[in-house]
Amino acid sequence: MLSIIICTYNREKYIYNLLKSLAENTLSKEEYEIILVDNNCADNTHAEVNRFCDDFKDVELHYFVETNQGLSYARNRGIQESKGDILVYVDDDALVNNQYLSTYSDFFKRNPKIEAAGGAILPQYETEEPEWMSHYTRALITGKLDFGNKEREFPSNSFPGGGNAAYRKELFDRIGLFNVELGRKGNSLIGAEEKDLFDKMTSIGVRFFYLPNAILYHQIQAHKVTREYLEKLSHGIGVSERIRTKSISTGKFIKRIVQEGIKWAGTTVIAAKQLICMEPSKAKMLVLFRWNVTKGLLGF
Repeated sequence: MLSIIICTYNREKYIYNLLKSLAENTLSKEEYEIILVDNNCADNTHAEVNRFCDDFKDVELHYFVETNQGLSYARNRGIQESKGDILVYVDDDALVNNQYLSTYSDFFKRNPKIEAAGGAILPQYETEEPEWMSHYTRALITGKLDFGNKEREFPSNSFPGGGNAAYRKELFDRIGLFNVELGRKGNSLIGAEEKDLFDKMTSIGVRFFYLPNAILYHQIQAHKVTREYLEKLSHGIGVSERIRTKSISTGKFIKRIVQEGIKWAGTTVIAAKQLICMEPSKAKMLVLFRWNVTKGLLGF
């Protein structure tokens, strides 16, 4: 059985349509439940969920309020409340294709020894994509993830997006729960809880697969394609990496600082190419992204 876990915070605009896209999937409704974790929403999320329950009475949905503020708290609550042996995390500002649930269900049935998987993440903009957006900043802001149309293991140093990933529930008994010091808290942009989780998986030899037919369409709001958002998000990445690596060891933190220097070398090369190709806005935003990550990493 699948447990679809949705952790939500003030997403009244999106939550009904997300739930509807899940309910319209091809998988039999007897084969899944939806666990919705409200992380102290102050909008009309509850009313929208009630509207969905009235319209789709045949869907098993359980609604919980997690009063500890933070995405990792909500994700852990979802694990605790779930009944399924396969846990599927879905972002609350997204839609899914109608084969989404059957793709995950079929994959884990066919591969009893595989413990984790993730699907494609494709952005859908509410406004035009800005001209400064490049391959690198797009992945950062939208979470775009697309490794082609064939089922495969994730490439080295890559892992599923946290908003479109599935795990065998028993895996959490081995690696522990999400780190509550990481992940979004209210309107803050701290993250890295997924990276922390997949690092733990990798350390014990867990393999994770890319499933092209489990597609999540990420709805990109207008404010997310602004310079202000990019700066705040990239600074949050740096802060997250500082917290994550220091929680492991001082040596891990120092290693991450060295890696940041290497990343600066790569950023410089890429930005120079963009300037040569007469794309100054892309170069500027890429350097701005790296600069803010570095500041967050170093505690500025």
